[in-house]
Amino acid sequence: MAPLDLLDQTTSIARLIELEIRKAIVTLAMKPGAPLSEQEIAVRYGVSRQPVREAFIALARSGLVEVLPRRGTFVVKISVERMLEARFVRESLESAVVRRACERFDARVRTRIDFHLEAQELAAAAGEHYEFQRADEAFHAAIAEGAGCPSAWTVIEDLKAHMDRVCHLTLPSASSLPGLITQHRTILAAIDRRDPDGAEAALRTHLSEILRALPTVQREHRDLFE
Repeated sequence: MAPLDLLDQTTSIARLIELEIRKAIVTLAMKPGAPLSEQEIAVRYGVSRQPVREAFIALARSGLVEVLPRRGTFVVKISVERMLEARFVRESLESAVVRRACERFDARVRTRIDFHLEAQELAAAAGEHYEFQRADEAFHAAIAEGAGCPSAWTVIEDLKAHMDRVCHLTLPSASSLPGLITQHRTILAAIDRRDPDGAEAALRTHLSEILRALPTVQREHRDLFE
């Protein structure tokens, strides 16, 4: 976890701590079922326990931690039900986003998207799985921004943590990373040629990858799931 004085100080301390813990949960650095200590995290960051408590409350609202009275705070185990719900909402929103992107797209945003794809290619080649995921998020966020509805990605971002842990489990052994980038390029090509049906179909194929990987991930990591 990065020292707070190196992070964006326009964001509240509680929010910074929340983001760092969220990252640790998504990347499984904090394992499902693990206890979280307010005091330990406060000492690590050199802050009082209040912002840590606020971060825990925010993470509980997102369904990533559970606060049990007189027992403590714990990272929740992966819920297939919540993951599937998050995927459904994400697919519904992003389908609408890519269709809108085919109608209108900010040319200034379009010039940045190739950079995100190149970043994914570099991360895949280096085996940097977290950086690959960050570039993936940047790609999808840019499409929402270019379509003129960045708030759609804000909604998705809060939900997708329940998908991200499963995705993270698939990445270390995923020989399919180049295929995921190809899927991104297919979505983008459909947007460029103003083909809403093609863009939506490509997006739905892309977001279905997690469903294909889920049975294997559950079987190999039973202890991480509810």
